[in-house]
Amino acid sequence: MYEELKQILQNGRRMVFFGGAGVSTESGIPDFRSESGLYHARNRYGVAPEYLLSEDCFLRDPKMFFSYYMENLVPKDAVPNKAHRALARLEEQGKLAAIITQNVDGLHQTAGSKNVLELHGSIHDNRCVACGARYALDYLRDETNWMNGIPRCSACGGTVKPRVVLYGEALDETCIRRSLEAIEAADVLIIGGTSLAVWPAAGFINDFNGEKLVLINRSATDVDREADLVIREPIGEVLGICLNLN
Repeated sequence: MYEELKQILQNGRRMVFFGGAGVSTESGIPDFRSESGLYHARNRYGVAPEYLLSEDCFLRDPKMFFSYYMENLVPKDAVPNKAHRALARLEEQGKLAAIITQNVDGLHQTAGSKNVLELHGSIHDNRCVACGARYALDYLRDETNWMNGIPRCSACGGTVKPRVVLYGEALDETCIRRSLEAIEAADVLIIGGTSLAVWPAAGFINDFNGEKLVLINRSATDVDREADLVIREPIGEVLGICLNLN
């Protein structure tokens, strides 16, 4: 299993990685779609995380939205794990052409990756809904910039909204196009840490016509039978072994 993946990584010339929440769970960032994540949201807030991270919740009850958002999507001490570091090394070696991620934590860039396509946006990009002023994540982490449980713009007092794609909002068309172009041009597609349950991203695999499809995920997915190699182990552990990371 590991030897086969090592061979694929060695022979790959234009690989693309497509990842989800499972890539960052080894960095201590919870997967809110997991059973424990669902339980936490319903036990504390009385509703599912899909509502708490929705455009509807942001508009109707921004205080509840930001409470859940800051607790679950903004990591306090998270650092890149072996998966992030391994992918950065493959890019540095000229083997990995792009990372397509459903995560918003920015850990791929922290690890050193350059060509990262963030389908769901980033917690590091925040803008005032009234005047458009831009703010880094540190601005939201500073409680002095909040009023009544909501981060406020220092210029006009408007709400500072994270530039992440909420439920009910559309994905960025340019990011989708670039992701599909990367997959279409790839000779190897590695899918990791995602159940491929979120559309339209889950359908991206249909545009892959390369040589090897690798799936690394702890649980089974609907596309396991289409993959050339399936590994049901933590992705950081798998990639760390294959690239000899400490």
